[in-house]
Amino acid sequence: MTNVFKALTVAGSDSGGGAGIQADLKTFQELGVYGMSALTAVTAQNTLGVQGVYPLEAEAVAAQLDSIGADLTPDAVKTGMLFSSGLIRTVAQKFRQYGWTKLVIDPVMVAKGGSPLLQQEAVQALIADLLPLSLAITPNIPEAEILTGMKISGMADREAAARLVHAMGPRYVVLKGGHDEEGALVTDLLYDGEKFIYLQSPRIATRHTHGTGCTFSAALTAGLAQGQWVPEAVHTAKAFIQAAIEDGINIGAGNGPTNHFAYQNRLRGQR
Repeated sequence: MTNVFKALTVAGSDSGGGAGIQADLKTFQELGVYGMSALTAVTAQNTLGVQGVYPLEAEAVAAQLDSIGADLTPDAVKTGMLFSSGLIRTVAQKFRQYGWTKLVIDPVMVAKGGSPLLQQEAVQALIADLLPLSLAITPNIPEAEILTGMKISGMADREAAARLVHAMGPRYVVLKGGHDEEGALVTDLLYDGEKFIYLQSPRIATRHTHGTGCTFSAALTAGLAQGQWVPEAVHTAKAFIQAAIEDGINIGAGNGPTNHFAYQNRLRGQR
């Protein structure tokens, strides 16, 4: 096989398989990218919620990144759950050391069930140490509110928040609109510091949306690894997650996972 594209996820483990490194690796595989992982935490969780969070020591995460950096240079990298300021600073230092620049930040802060996945003091470390290194960041509306300190209500607020987040360092901001529950369409904003691109899709009435943020950012990372630039990779990611939500597998008694098989099934004419 020639032209093997490689992507790395630096994130936590979801024992239920719907989010975290499990969702990332499934997405990489479905989009034809060789997936690698550096584990930051182990969580005990299912569709009903998070029952436990067990972060790894920063030294253990650094060792994983050194192993990747020494032998398997990724074409693109994404981060998910980083949990603490110390871990964020360690990860940022390793990114600088290895010169990994195609970096997608999924600022994982709160699980679908409301459990915090990022310590409060870590938000400032995320802003100060990681965002200036990033090519793209993919916050949802609640995450953008935490990053900016502003209440977001309506499109004008979302555009203002995207400008504020962009000023923190990332070259592109993808502010996702799924948490805005008004209207029949979901509108995501892509902002490059000069113009907005509005990406719309039908809103799907389902509770099975666990891991959507992880999956979207992983699909974006896979596109970057294959040589797509951010706008093209965002469109691929949007199509991937829309299919995953629409063609649900409907498992679990709570907020179930999306269908990572759906995008490729559609390309093959299967539903």
